[in-house]
Order: sequence, then structure tokens, then C-alpha cells
Amino acid sequence: MRTYPVLGTTRSGRRQRAASRPTLSAAAGFAVAAYVIFLGFFASVVPSPLYGLYQHMWGFSPFTLSLIYAVYAVGVLVALLLVGSLSDEVGRRPVLLTALAALLASTLLFIIASSTEWLFIGRGVQGFATGAAISAASATLVDLQTRQDPVTVSVTTGVASNAGLGLGIFVVSVFVQWVADPLIVPYLVLFALLCIGIVGVYQMPEPVTARGRLRLTAERPQVPTVVRGPFLLAALTVLASWSIAGLFFSLGPMLGARLFDTTDPLTASAGIYALLGTSALTQLLLGRTTPWVAAMAGSLALAGGMILILASSLAETGAVYLIGSIISGVGFGLSFLGGLRGLVSVIPATHRAGVLSAFYVVAYLSLSVPAVLAGIVVGPLGLRTTFAAFSLFAAVIALVVAAGAWRTRPARTPAP
Repeated sequence: MRTYPVLGTTRSGRRQRAASRPTLSAAAGFAVAAYVIFLGFFASVVPSPLYGLYQHMWGFSPFTLSLIYAVYAVGVLVALLLVGSLSDEVGRRPVLLTALAALLASTLLFIIASSTEWLFIGRGVQGFATGAAISAASATLVDLQTRQDPVTVSVTTGVASNAGLGLGIFVVSVFVQWVADPLIVPYLVLFALLCIGIVGVYQMPEPVTARGRLRLTAERPQVPTVVRGPFLLAALTVLASWSIAGLFFSLGPMLGARLFDTTDPLTASAGIYALLGTSALTQLLLGRTTPWVAAMAGSLALAGGMILILASSLAETGAVYLIGSIISGVGFGLSFLGGLRGLVSVIPATHRAGVLSAFYVVAYLSLSVPAVLAGIVVGPLGLRTTFAAFSLFAAVIALVVAAGAWRTRPARTPAP
């Protein structure tokens, strides 16, 4: 490990303590930031496979469950609006350490939960902490990527988020099936993973050397003029891809249980694993695809996959559902990667956390609004009709994004 002096402090004693503290290399700090993104998404889905157990214990309605999900989304959005750009001012490490400590606190709230009210409180705290952690960690990735390669940053972000979501659902579903106390053990595992993250963040280098004062003021996300074009494309791609993920998280296990005629949560969630696993693999294999090509091709694949899923929900065919999920996963990975890569490459250094915070505002709205709406309307409309309607809507949005990506292609240079 190497030692980095911390600039921007005013007291010699503080500088000496910082200089003597063991500090990870930039490459290791980059890995820590990726781990924090993984943790944020992993933590966000830990309660999801447990909601059926909570409902059985405390008897709350599907509408209440939608409200619990909405509280998490509101917490994330409030954090992104209130402290999303804070790490640009006070440094990445202080924000990351505070956010991880808050995630620890929310995990303890779930462990001691004794009624539905505890779920609301725990999800609210968890959402706020996740929003703060992910925006600061995403900016840290850009800071510590020594080669200034936007492909590495974008692929790492995409794979870390997909792995966190997919593994979170999978691991907790396994616990539900096989451990004696599934309402405690998953949170103990999460608690241990968070402690590892805190140790890593404490030892990582601080990229922000010019510190400002702590200011907590609600503000509209600021996107500098120079990045508004790439930001718009990135926002459209994340709208198309993450809205599909929200639909899968909300109704996917219910539809899978019907199509595969099973009560096993692992089998019922097969569509989620296919979507997220294929997405991560696509990003690893096709990470250097030209951004506008990735956004366009990915959106077309999203539309095609969702049309297949629409057909599977109407015909109640599990095989077609899995094929559609895999094709949608390819589209998810490509479109998200194309949009984010084009954005990361042009963000000014002094606006990294702010711009990425605005990006994640769009992302979490895209993830949470469809999930909450689907949870509300599935009762009166029925599962098949609800999934079909949202699938068709997602396909239309993806086609619009594909057309928008095509319009951003570079103009041809006339032959001499």
C-alpha cells in the first residue's frame, strides 16, 4: 500500500495523521468504489424476497407493500437532490463513510423490526443512504480511473449494479429456502459486507483535494451545458432499461410462478436472473461498442425482448418468457452502457458527482415509478393484463430511444 497526503486541510496535525494512515493505491480505491456500488444495489433488494414472510406475519396489503417500496424510492431521490453533489465539495470519503454507516443503521432496523412501521423506517433510511453512497461512489470511479477510460468506468458501473441486484435477489431467495431464520440471516450477511466496505473506504485515497464547507441545501440537479446532449441520451437509455427492471422486480416473480407453475422463489425469479445476468455479460463482452450504436442496438433488443415477454404473458409460455428475458438483458446491458459511456467521457471534473446524481435521479424514477404503479394496478387489472400493458409501454419507449440514438450518430465526412 502507498501513502497519500491529504490536501486542503488547515491543521498540520490533521495532515500528519492523514499522511501516516495506510492508504490504498488508486487501482485498489477504484475497486472499493465499485464494491460500494455493488453494496448499494445489493442492500436495496435484500428485503424484497422477504416481503412475503413479512406479509404473512403482519398481514399488510399489497397496496401497503407498494407504499413501502415507494418510501425507499423517495429516500433515494431526496438523498440525490440534497447531498448528491456534496462529495464534490467536502470529499468522496466523508460522504461514503457516512452513507455506509447509515446503511448499517438501516440494516439494524430490519433486524429488530417488529411491525410494518419498522419496514417503512428501515426502507426510508436505506434509500437515503443508498442515494448518497451511489452518487459519491460513481464519481469516485471516474476520479480514480488512472487511464481516464470511460469504457472501464461505464462497464464497471453497469456490472457492479447488475451483480448487486441479481445476487441480492438470488442469495436472499436461497436463505428463504434453506436457513432457519430468513428474517435475520440475510441482514447479518449484509451487515458484514457493509463493515468490509467501511474499512475499504477508510483506506482509499481521497480524490477531492480542494475542500469546501458542508452545505445541505435542496437543489435542482445541475447539468452543465457542455454535457446536456450526452446526458439526454443517457437519461433516455436508463429510462428504457431501468423501467423494465422495475417491472421485473415488481411482477416478475409473480409471473414466473404462474408460467412455471411453481412456489419455489428461485424458479419464480428466473426471469430476473436471466435479465440481469445477460446484461452484465453483455457489458463485459461489448463494452467498447460505439456509444450511439450501443444505445440504438440495445434499445431495439429491449423492444424485441419485451414483445416476446408480452407474448409469453398472453400465451402463458415459460420458455418464451425466458428467451424474452435474455434478449431484454442484452438490450438492457447495451443501451445502459452506451448512454452512460457517452456521458462519463464529457463530464467536467468539478461536476462529476452532481451530473451523476442527476443521472441516478432519472434511473431511480425509472426503476421505482413503474414498480409502484404495477403493484397498485395489478389487483384490479390482474397479473397478465398488467404485465402485458407495461411490457407494451416499455417496448414503445425503447423504440423511441432507438430513434433518438440514431439521430445522435456523427455526420459523415464528405469524400474529397
